[in-house]
Amino acid sequence: MSTSPGRDPGRRVQLLEAADRAVSEYGGQVSVAAIAAEAGITKPVLYRHFGDKAGLYRALAEQHTEELVAQLRAALGTRGGLRRRVAATIDAYLTAIERRPDVYRFVVHQAAVEEPAVAGYVALVQQRLAAELAAGLRLQLGLPDGAVRADIWAHGIVGMVRSAGDWWLEHSQVTRPELVAQLTDLLMGELAG
Repeated sequence: MSTSPGRDPGRRVQLLEAADRAVSEYGGQVSVAAIAAEAGITKPVLYRHFGDKAGLYRALAEQHTEELVAQLRAALGTRGGLRRRVAATIDAYLTAIERRPDVYRFVVHQAAVEEPAVAGYVALVQQRLAAELAAGLRLQLGLPDGAVRADIWAHGIVGMVRSAGDWWLEHSQVTRPELVAQLTDLLMGELAG
């Protein structure tokens, strides 16, 4: 996470915490003015810490996606067989969006639409996730380095789980464990069976 020259990193963290609170209170359509008010400062002061609206949005995206990447990386190392690893990885992603649905909607949908830099960052994170998943698939399936099948599958899985997660946020009658089980079944070949 980059900081502006001469700015206190501790204050920056406080401002990002205020942004989190504002997003949680006002939802994914929160304004920069509401974020500044939550922090007890004006928009120009907020911009001094982040450069501009894009800088603020990107800092918020970086904070949450780095947490998510760490959780997914840990889940990819789950022991007990492929099914458990797949379920743990899907569950880690869905748990993250369930825990902070408004922040997820804000980062992935509003901020990414309003600010091209944030959209590019979100796409880069998805590519990182797919690359890590592809490496795991190569190892699990005994495929050689560079086997394109692992890349294709990994990108398909990441896109599928993200799309299913977006759908799920609007269909609260489906529990997270149920969605995890259904997606795991699909990935484990239940559709063919």
